[in-house]
Amino acid sequence: MYRGQLTKWDNAKGFGFIKSPDLSNDTFIHISELSHMSRKPKQGDYIHFNIEQHQGKTRAINARIEGAKSISTLQVSKHSKPKSSNKLIYGLIFVGFTAFIVQRLDLGKTNQIPQTQLIEESSISKPLTKTPTQSFTCDGRQHCSQMRSRAEAEYFIQHCPNTKMDGDRDGIPCERQF
Repeated sequence: MYRGQLTKWDNAKGFGFIKSPDLSNDTFIHISELSHMSRKPKQGDYIHFNIEQHQGKTRAINARIEGAKSISTLQVSKHSKPKSSNKLIYGLIFVGFTAFIVQRLDLGKTNQIPQTQLIEESSISKPLTKTPTQSFTCDGRQHCSQMRSRAEAEYFIQHCPNTKMDGDRDGIPCERQF
């Protein structure tokens, strides 16, 4: 491995020349050979390098800047982690926001009546028992429009033949009227 001083450096073009006492000619160096370094080279830096012959000229390879830190593969992977964790965070935010919208708009629910509401309605809709003050008699009436109250309609369904007030035969009379 050779050691030499960077005598010329063109930052805009990304190359320069190293003068080494061990070599007769200046050695060309490209920025790609120093890409693993923590900083860009500058004129006057000491460079450690190997050489290769390229079209009759010497070229620096496997170079490093003396006194500058090298970016290790471990540090590179640590640097790239925030990008993947950011994707995870954004994904979780998106899922949470979507769940919130679905809940607010009731998109996830079907048009079914909640079970508690069914229980409450069925307990309201149960046939009422005849109170002692009410006295109904079967007098031939058959339709809901002929009844004066729900209790009377329920009495007719339970006790009188040929009534036409319980179309679905569930014991609840005049379901569309009361």
